[in-house]
Amino acid sequence: MNKLFILLVALFGLTVAMRDQSIAVKGRLLCGNGPAANVRVKLWEEDTGPDPDDLLDQGYTDANGEFMLQGGTAELTPIDPVFKVYHKCDDSKLKPGARKVKFALPKSYITSGKVAKKTFDIGVLNLETVFAKEERELLVSRRRRGGFNADYMDPDNSKEESKSSEETEDKKTVV
Repeated sequence: MNKLFILLVALFGLTVAMRDQSIAVKGRLLCGNGPAANVRVKLWEEDTGPDPDDLLDQGYTDANGEFMLQGGTAELTPIDPVFKVYHKCDDSKLKPGARKVKFALPKSYITSGKVAKKTFDIGVLNLETVFAKEERELLVSRRRRGGFNADYMDPDNSKEESKSSEETEDKKTVV
């Protein structure tokens, strides 16, 4: 009985220590001189160790190449937010998959709570640039092949359901 009480107190303490944190990012993507429209973008919270990465938000750029993502999660320690872009701009048709670029976001834009109170403006990025540590995404799920924003714009499709498959897909990349 005593061990069970200690375990319950420890679990309660861990639950109380978890804190909601959020971040938002916006910007505009170009491909050369024009907007990079319909480019897949994701906001992740990357974890080290056994805790899996958390997909905070995802979407596609609009006709002007603009995007806005925001999301949050509960963590014991400060979150490590990362913005990822998956695109085919200035890419050889012979290379499989899409180019994948990721940007670590400043911790000064992390706010407490479930809704971001500050937005990091990443500015205008030209995707013709060859970025350091660029990767390739080789696998695309059937769900994403369903059409423009098929899994993102459906309000009945919970983001929680797609997180685990997205995490697995995102980690199946080649450097």
